[in-house]
Amino acid sequence: MPSMKTFTKKELAEFDGKNGKPAYIAVDGKIYDVTKSEQWEDGEHQFMHTAGINQTNAIGDAPHNVDVLDKFPVVGTLAKD
Repeated sequence: MPSMKTFTKKELAEFDGKNGKPAYIAVDGKIYDVTKSEQWEDGEHQFMHTAGINQTNAIGDAPHNVDVLDKFPVVGTLAKD
């Protein structure tokens, strides 16, 4: 199994779901590809969250838990600061 790409915050920011780009989010150190989710259209979720950033803190306030991300591909990991 090939190793996962490690994304810096700057690299992750490139995947904001805008202008046809993929939409990636980080949660608990994993990078998820949410591009195909209707809930993340144009890189925005519920008019409150944007793709291309670490959403670990935000998911704690969500009406769902992190398990909702299990259906999305993990494309990498987030580099530690």
